[in-house]
Amino acid sequence: MAKPLLLHILLMGFLLVNLSNQLQLSETKSLLKIQELLNNPSALSSLNIARDFCEIEPTSSFTLVCYDGAITQLHIIGNNGFPSLPQNFSIHSFFSALVEFSSLKVLSLVSLGLWGPVPGNVGHLSSLEILNVSSNYFNGDIPLEILLLRNLQTLVLDHNNFTGQVPFWLSSLPFLTVLSFKHNLLSGSLPNSLGTLQNLRVLTLSENYLFGQVPDLSKLRNLQVLDLEDNKFGPHFPGLPRKLVTLVLRNNKFRVGIPEELGSFYLLQKLDISLNGFVGPFSPSLLSLPSIRYLDISGNKFTGVLLQNMSCNADIAFVNLTSNYLVGKLPSCLVSGSKESRVVAMYSGNCLSNDDEKQHPAEFCHNEALAVEVMPRGEKHKRIYGKDNVKKPSTRLITESALTVNTAKMLSNAKCISETMKLGAALPAYRTFALEELKEATNNFDTSTLMGETSNSQMYRGKLSDGTFIAIRSLRMKKRRSPQAYTHHLELISKIRHCHLVSALGHCLEFQLDDSGISRIFLVFEFAPNGTLRDFISAPRGQKLNWGQRIAAAIGVAKGIQFLHTGMVPGIYSNNVKIKNVLMDHNLHVKISSYNLPLLAENIGTVSSVVSSTTPKGSTQDWERHEDKHDVYDIGVILLEIILGRPVVFYHEVGALKDLLRVSITTDDTGRRSIVDPVVHKQCSDESLKTMMEICVRCLSNEPVDRPSIEDILWTLQFAAQVQDLGTGDSMNSIESHVSLP
Repeated sequence: MAKPLLLHILLMGFLLVNLSNQLQLSETKSLLKIQELLNNPSALSSLNIARDFCEIEPTSSFTLVCYDGAITQLHIIGNNGFPSLPQNFSIHSFFSALVEFSSLKVLSLVSLGLWGPVPGNVGHLSSLEILNVSSNYFNGDIPLEILLLRNLQTLVLDHNNFTGQVPFWLSSLPFLTVLSFKHNLLSGSLPNSLGTLQNLRVLTLSENYLFGQVPDLSKLRNLQVLDLEDNKFGPHFPGLPRKLVTLVLRNNKFRVGIPEELGSFYLLQKLDISLNGFVGPFSPSLLSLPSIRYLDISGNKFTGVLLQNMSCNADIAFVNLTSNYLVGKLPSCLVSGSKESRVVAMYSGNCLSNDDEKQHPAEFCHNEALAVEVMPRGEKHKRIYGKDNVKKPSTRLITESALTVNTAKMLSNAKCISETMKLGAALPAYRTFALEELKEATNNFDTSTLMGETSNSQMYRGKLSDGTFIAIRSLRMKKRRSPQAYTHHLELISKIRHCHLVSALGHCLEFQLDDSGISRIFLVFEFAPNGTLRDFISAPRGQKLNWGQRIAAAIGVAKGIQFLHTGMVPGIYSNNVKIKNVLMDHNLHVKISSYNLPLLAENIGTVSSVVSSTTPKGSTQDWERHEDKHDVYDIGVILLEIILGRPVVFYHEVGALKDLLRVSITTDDTGRRSIVDPVVHKQCSDESLKTMMEICVRCLSNEPVDRPSIEDILWTLQFAAQVQDLGTGDSMNSIESHVSLP
């Protein structure tokens, strides 16, 4: 009997030890709950078959790390294995499941489509050291409850829709080393308390709406990366620590105060102060900093003389001096192809004596430099122009082919560049297509691939050899011109890239047989396969968007229009946007397919002057004075259809429907809902519905001057989405747009 008893005791001991190494039951249930809330993505299918979750092999999408029977790291990274979130998704339920992981130290939730305000119970993850929720749709203020995460070292909230100011209380998190809030909607000035985060190594606040003087950061001795690109900081150069490795101040309002000691930043590898308003002499010592690899001072008002024998760091790889007032001779260490230079250098738009770049005569830089009056610190800065003032040219690359649109070409206005980079990055690089490539994609332009045509153009559907679906617009040129005549138009088209526009992927030029000019231009666009927004709103059959999704669609349309107005130079207006021309991609994101391409306007002669069939007529002078407000009216017509759920086709309908909405706004909740699309009238909260009605009526004002700005529309739609979420928990789901409000 003793022997079986001993074996039993040993077996029980083995089982207890084995169970102690396995995941706790509460955390197992929470993982399965998270899997369910994320709509059971295939990337998490290992949870269905694993006997021990802690033994699951890590993948690029899902990694789980355990210690002593508890989860310490959780990484879920969205990709093709993740479906859209279900309509009943709740961010509160999601975080309620997460807080069961009481020992969690690292949490990464990236590109999962999560949306709404971050719930306050995030503060219950008291062991958290690293939090990364980038590339989602979180909105609202950065939650105060993060203050409870006393061990937090890394906080990454990039590419979301967080609003409000950068919190002053971040200084109460003593171990913070990485703080990254890139591409959000943060506004206001920075708190001085940021200058007390002694352990901070990375501070990234680029692509927000922050302004004012940057706090003194000179005491942050561990700071290595500071990126403030694309805000409105300035005018004075910030106080900085000497151990910086990367400093990016691009596209702000800095003008004065570059310190002499910047030339002694011996660890500095990247310095980008381009597209500001800096005045005064350029310091050549920046070219020979011990660690410098990348230097961009373009688009400022730097003066000074460059000498051929100036020295550069032997490892410097990129220098951009374009659009300043520099004179003299380009240093030989920057001359492309020289024995001592491997650097890519751009220097057009100055007054240098080099003849291989577009330069101004020396008098231009001399006169412009004299015209810049530098006032003492604290006084207003101004620029005085003489009678012979010449506009500063846009920046150019060193070389340019007439037939090739170089999408990396620098522009003097950074708005286009920054918006294109952050909102069109998912698209492949713009390129020139071969005609044979397009013929193969369309089976030699077979009639079965024809999607539509006008008197001068045809639209074809195609499929490239790599499986990419495309739409091809074939334009027959009325006038035979040289390729150079179209370079500017094609360059502009290559820049029109935004997540809510059907964007161009490239072009192809077809020549006459006698080589007398271009006979046809093929524009290649991305393909949106899921029909139109009208199909999901007012078509008699098919899937219908819920209320939250409709608001998100409206936000997407407005955001696309905002980019056309402000993201290009010059802006693109009078786009005649209609709901039937708003397409839906494979993720049900909205994409505007018809907008006022300059090439079409010039060739056809009608696009720029098209008046929407629903737009009130007025004088030509009024039309030109309020170009931006015509697109606002078109947005109002789309909002009418979104709210009412019925097609709006004729102009005479708009006035009557607008009056119906105006009256409904003043009635009670029941009266308002009685006119709303029956599909959604029970879903929308009263405040959200009323907000949508009010902005719709304002957009449809008869007088353009009374219509709201596109920025006002975006703010109001975002508010309607937020109060909808607070009131009903209605999900904006996969159609949630990337909102970047001013």
